[in-house]
Amino acid sequence: MAARWDMEAVRAAFPGLAVRDEGRARLYADAPAGTQVAARCLERMNRALVESCANDGGSFRTSRAAEALMLEAHAGAGALFNAGADEIVFGLNTTSLFFAFAYMLSRDWKTGDEIVLTRMDHDANVAPWLTMAQEKGVTVRWLDFSPESFEYDYAALDGLIGPRTRLVACSHASNLLGTINDVARIVAAGRAAGAVTVVDAVQSAPHLPVDVKAIGCDILCASAYKFFGPHAAVLYLAPALRDRLTPLKVRPSPAAMPWRFAPGTPSFEAQAGTLGAIEHMAGLGATLGGADPAAPLRERIVAGYAAAIAHEAELMRVFLDGAAAIPGLTLYGLSSPNRLEGRVPTFSFRLPGKHPAAVAQALADENIFAWAGSFYAQEAAGRLGIGPGGGVNRVGLAHYNTADEVRRLLGALAAA
Repeated sequence: MAARWDMEAVRAAFPGLAVRDEGRARLYADAPAGTQVAARCLERMNRALVESCANDGGSFRTSRAAEALMLEAHAGAGALFNAGADEIVFGLNTTSLFFAFAYMLSRDWKTGDEIVLTRMDHDANVAPWLTMAQEKGVTVRWLDFSPESFEYDYAALDGLIGPRTRLVACSHASNLLGTINDVARIVAAGRAAGAVTVVDAVQSAPHLPVDVKAIGCDILCASAYKFFGPHAAVLYLAPALRDRLTPLKVRPSPAAMPWRFAPGTPSFEAQAGTLGAIEHMAGLGATLGGADPAAPLRERIVAGYAAAIAHEAELMRVFLDGAAAIPGLTLYGLSSPNRLEGRVPTFSFRLPGKHPAAVAQALADENIFAWAGSFYAQEAAGRLGIGPGGGVNRVGLAHYNTADEVRRLLGALAAA
């Protein structure tokens, strides 16, 4: 049975939340660009750098410890995605991983082939595929979204995907609109045509459990610094695709996983920190989500997300109610409190007569951290006509935020 949400205990798990500036508390509303780091992440990274600072592959103690940690991190990332440890690739960030895999995947693309991209994605899931399509003479087709409903035009899939489609890429949740997308439906359409399917889960991984088996994709990636970890990324790679790709790596490097797609020595400390962030979610599951502390890691992770989702739903309700009361505020995304299951707590908006940069500065003056711009969602910003003129303001919440913080944020927006 799930326990009552313990806000004090949750916030104590994030050391950054205790920092004060001239006696003023910080209000972190910048989660879509990067969350605060969990203490378990910091502890794991510190231990990796102190106790096992060596390369893997040696017979001595620190080298063996580094390799054991690497294997444990891959198993933990597998549990995060409901995948196997040998289906996990670590990298610097989602963008660099997608560029590397775009090169590998496009080796056999030919003129006349097609790929399907979307107007909603972060450019990390557009530019890599677009670059290789231009190089190979491949036709790019676009899955649009509705500027009214802020959802993909799923009915268009049959007309976009066909026998010449080589790749379909989409996002699990929008970093601009907050929409949670039916990626399983898009993936199924792509796989039915024999295309490789790619999912950007950067914005979903902090807020809901990711299940690659349920989605059915070939590739899925998320950045650890968006889910309470360090600057690193984790990519799921389906075994059938993994085994037929020729990796980018130095010749002496092992062909087996987890080394197969590592172009050089990995950041063992970043892998350790990522494992710590995953263990943070599992810890929520054991303490607040009703999971048995001895349950499998995946079970505890899912329970942790369930507890966090319930808390974040309340935060979203408070924000949407308050935003609706601010005269002239235009929200780009689902605004109904009855459809909270369709979005993550990422909100993009404009205030009437105010440049987004000026609003961001006004918030910063109140020690509230938020962004202005279009956040690399170039296609979505263009589709909504918000690219020129400074884009929009964006605030994003995480399970460490409080309802009082949301009210403080709303008060600052009203004053702005």
